[in-house]
Amino acid sequence: MNASIPTPQPSKNTSSLVWLVAEREIGSKLRSKAFMISTGILLLIALAGVLIGGFMSKSPTPDEIATTAQTTQTVQALPNVNVTEVADRQAAEKLVRNEKVSAAVLPSDDDPTGVVILAKKDAPTNLIMSLSVSPKVEILEPATTNALLRYLVAIGFGVVFLMAASTFGSTIAQSVVEEKQTRVVELLISAIPTRVLLAGKVIGNTILAMAQIVLLAAIAVIGLIVTGQNEVLAGLGAPVLWFAIFFLFGFVLLASLYSGAAAMVSRQEDIGSTTMPLMMLVMAPYILVIIFNDNPLVMTILSYIPFSAPVAMPVRLFVGEAMWWEPLLSLVILLASCVGAILVGAKIYENSLLRMGARVKLGEALRG
Repeated sequence: MNASIPTPQPSKNTSSLVWLVAEREIGSKLRSKAFMISTGILLLIALAGVLIGGFMSKSPTPDEIATTAQTTQTVQALPNVNVTEVADRQAAEKLVRNEKVSAAVLPSDDDPTGVVILAKKDAPTNLIMSLSVSPKVEILEPATTNALLRYLVAIGFGVVFLMAASTFGSTIAQSVVEEKQTRVVELLISAIPTRVLLAGKVIGNTILAMAQIVLLAAIAVIGLIVTGQNEVLAGLGAPVLWFAIFFLFGFVLLASLYSGAAAMVSRQEDIGSTTMPLMMLVMAPYILVIIFNDNPLVMTILSYIPFSAPVAMPVRLFVGEAMWWEPLLSLVILLASCVGAILVGAKIYENSLLRMGARVKLGEALRG
């Protein structure tokens, strides 16, 4: 068991006691090899994901195309090609047969496009599509960002929120029950008020969770710079900042409820019975934002629900679908919900912490 908190001197105020508990929570996690290893693995996975996504998004290797004087100008205007000009068809065929080029584009009077493509076995698909005659297309509602990039950003924010909230929420719950099982909690609350103990636990774990968010953000920035995705990096700046702000208050909300829910039981095996509803509230943002990331109406609704706002609002900001005032309004709603969750969690925590044995019913915990 971690070192107990010493009995405070009369001169200590509430804030110093809260910080004392927070330091105890932080120290116990930093001394845990499992926590440090899992954090390292998470950062490596994040870095690998950013690097792989960056390299995959880069333009493919240009196709080597042979042309004659009549077709050089046409082919040079196409994207992702390197042009090798030759004197005639015979020279072009030689390059194609020797696999010096992927294909050759030669003039033709028999084709509506005015050219013919020579290839040894298969012609480059991009070349065929670029030279094909297609009707003019007018998009009435153009997408504000690449669909795949939008999906990846939604997954990124969702995974970070899900993993951090569930990991640290479970940690808080296990810590509360462990202290009840070992009767250490009786010693702790004889030295400090119950609400101070709760506040210290929430603040300590919030600091650790935010530290992980900062490290993940740094990893993402490094990965985007290495892969040359400066445009994506510029677009992610404000959304990542808003995500950190929303995550901070969203985590405090969840941590308070996790602490109260865990205080209702006295055995580690029973934690799941009281924290499962909270786990569902953590899972919901991840699942819904991933499924409906391209649905403006659903995403707008999710960006105002406290449990999904930390993920939905940053995604909407990234794709440019949120007005400047929307994150501010959503944050006000989240702050109000956070205050309510703290009051409810503290009430349940105070009324259940010293009750051993059978699980405390929610109604009893709220009434005292």
